[in-house]
Amino acid sequence: MQHLKSTQLRSLTRRFIMGGLLVSVIMVFYCLSSPVQTNVHMILQASSCLQTQIESSNMSHKPWGQNSSCVPKTNLMFMKTHKTASSTLLNILFRFGEKHHLKFALPDGRNDFFYPSVFLRSYVRDYSPGTCFNVVANHMRFNRLELEQLLPPDAAFFTILRDPSEVFESAFHYYHNVVPFTWFIPGDDKLSAFLEDPARYYTPDGFNSFYLKNLLLFDFGYDNALEANDLGVTRAIHEVSERFQLVLLAEHFEESLILLKDALCWEMEDLLFLKLNVRKGSSVSRLSPALRAKALQWNSADWRLYRHFNASFWAKVEVYGRQRMERQVEELRRWNAEMRAICVEGGAAVEPTGIKNTELAPWQPMGEKSIMGYNLKKDIESQFAELCRKMLTPEMQYLTELGVNLWVTRLWGWLKDSVSWLT
Repeated sequence: MQHLKSTQLRSLTRRFIMGGLLVSVIMVFYCLSSPVQTNVHMILQASSCLQTQIESSNMSHKPWGQNSSCVPKTNLMFMKTHKTASSTLLNILFRFGEKHHLKFALPDGRNDFFYPSVFLRSYVRDYSPGTCFNVVANHMRFNRLELEQLLPPDAAFFTILRDPSEVFESAFHYYHNVVPFTWFIPGDDKLSAFLEDPARYYTPDGFNSFYLKNLLLFDFGYDNALEANDLGVTRAIHEVSERFQLVLLAEHFEESLILLKDALCWEMEDLLFLKLNVRKGSSVSRLSPALRAKALQWNSADWRLYRHFNASFWAKVEVYGRQRMERQVEELRRWNAEMRAICVEGGAAVEPTGIKNTELAPWQPMGEKSIMGYNLKKDIESQFAELCRKMLTPEMQYLTELGVNLWVTRLWGWLKDSVSWLT
């Protein structure tokens, strides 16, 4: 018995030492991969987007969302929030952008704009003062003034939210191995233990701690330490409402796409999708009502943000028409079912070990393989072959196809896979 305790103690000590080394390596790695900011003031003072440099695809100058002329809106800013089905929407935008030969503002060396740093134009690959783009859509910390200098003035801004308790559960699963304070939470059910007494474990200034409190508010560039009744949350809601013409809901993804289609004057074929970056069921923690309440209390600022835009979303549905919405959603589901039958081997997503082609294998969280993917059917008719392949292509691989050299992301991937045995 004494020998067993001694062995367990040595194992635990070894994990903590190696974990500390890992944090040190990650911090150095992030510092080395962050952009040099010596010219930030020069960039901030640089001229704004010169629309004459780019063929403006938003040919209609009617107010955003008024589509009587039905000219597709193609100057787009999608604020890609975390754990909100945003990867699926990003795939839709990538395909739409390629279809219309749009100019993407893409990250440089990695799959995000140096998140969690606040967005700067200098983070865009091949940016130079005055450069104008059609589409910005990768993960970032929102910075309105910088983005408005990167896009034409008629650009449509939209984003997506999700119930904060579900965001928290998903973020805890996905990121806890790279959030050091979670390593000290005892037991196998770390999420429940944390929610029972968050203050005992949470360190606001800890490495990557922002992932586990008010992550939505943080993504929009605000202080994630705010509580629901803070005036800062009121200001955040006002500013997001004023800048974003449409805020979608992950729980009602198809209804969201129909509203987006109507506002942007797109076609139903532009909305085709397969759910990407979805976890296998066994990795999802089903929150009890009590734990859900605790998660919402812990993320109270996000909960207030979500409730506000949940109300505005359904107000837009009412204006659109409930019955009309139901018909459109049914049509979209029918189209997607047909594409799933045409494209997907077995008609459904498979667990990571069942993915046959590594080019279709999604990025996995540190320490486990829980994100599902697809196998492409063989002998797909030529008219559908390319569309099928792109619908099944994960974000990292799609960015590579668009020309992004993901050396930072891939180096981090190698590092996390190399030390995954620690977790």
